[in-house]
Amino acid sequence: MEKEGNVIGAALLIAGSCIGAGMLALPILTGFAGFIPTLFMLVLAGAFMTSTALLLVETSGWFTHRVHLISMVSHTLGRKGRLLCWILYLFLFYSLLVAYMAGSGIHTASLVQQMEKVQLPNWAGTLFFVAIFGGVVYLGTKYVDLLNRWLMVGKIGAYIGLVGLGFVYVKPAFLLYFDLKYVLFSLPILVISFGFHNMIPTLVHYLGGDTRRAKQAIIGGAAFAFVVYLLWEIIGLGILPLQGRYGIEQSFRKSVDAAGAIRHFLGLGAVGIFAQLLAFFAILTSFLAQSLSLVHFLRDGLKMPYKFGRESIWLCGFALLPPLVVSVLYPQIFYKALNFAGGICAVVLFGIFPVLMVWKGRYHKKESGSYRFQGGKGALVLIFFFALLIFIYQAFQMLHIELAPKP
Repeated sequence: MEKEGNVIGAALLIAGSCIGAGMLALPILTGFAGFIPTLFMLVLAGAFMTSTALLLVETSGWFTHRVHLISMVSHTLGRKGRLLCWILYLFLFYSLLVAYMAGSGIHTASLVQQMEKVQLPNWAGTLFFVAIFGGVVYLGTKYVDLLNRWLMVGKIGAYIGLVGLGFVYVKPAFLLYFDLKYVLFSLPILVISFGFHNMIPTLVHYLGGDTRRAKQAIIGGAAFAFVVYLLWEIIGLGILPLQGRYGIEQSFRKSVDAAGAIRHFLGLGAVGIFAQLLAFFAILTSFLAQSLSLVHFLRDGLKMPYKFGRESIWLCGFALLPPLVVSVLYPQIFYKALNFAGGICAVVLFGIFPVLMVWKGRYHKKESGSYRFQGGKGALVLIFFFALLIFIYQAFQMLHIELAPKP
């Protein structure tokens, strides 16, 4: 097949897909364990998600035509696997949108207050955010793409400003704190932070079906995201104390993300302003991408014809109204929604499913393609049980059966 696309461009697409609103939660949810355990878990989560992404690359190489994850699951795991994939995909998208909408409330209300001197409740900020930018989603891919380009420039600028100026406020003593009781607590958010797997079929197609170049892009993109997360963790955990006003504990209980906590902790200086902008841009870019993806997923699943221009108002309503209602009724659900998305939906879709598909394809259907993930049955079993550990931990936490003390 003729080579197309660019490996560096594909790697940046992967990194851009990873680096979004979920990043805002990292310093808060990892802060209970401390920086050193978090560094170890960040490496582990990145390696785990990169490995399962490469398993999906192997699976995609078994097809001669462009496929979606649903098609890959259906081919290898049958109708039951396809049904479960459908359900988990919907839950994943909805959980992420609930988190983004809940997080948007506090930042939108704060921006309106600073610009217009009008104080809005957080739920009104969420409604305002969804009404304005949900309208952009309705206008279609072209308008989302044009807006997203400018937002990405703003997000990169805000991140560079925050990291560059924030190092002055980092206290090395904060980075030496650790508590191993909370090591597993950060795994769900770390998993979702490296969640780019829904892009893999598109990525392989973009690279002309060359699975080996897709492997290079995935490793490069994941490594880039890792560096961004590492610097962000140093800033967040080095500035925010564990306890006290807008410390890690209070921010977690009030569902305030790390950027908001930094802004409140340091005040409205340059670092605080960059933190506010980073949060707003990160949430907005993630919201636009996931909303449009969900609309397209629903249209494809419901076999509705594609049309250029505006999206279906009914599909937009189906995509946005359920998470909007949940986020308004439960405004402090930001961290719970992200943990559910990462520890339940993403770990099954992007952790357990890839192992099962490769196992079934390799050893039962005798499939083969241009790329094979290095490692035999032992590697697949190890990845499977790591994914199962995360799933069981998060399930127990949701059932209030504590495998580790809650912060």
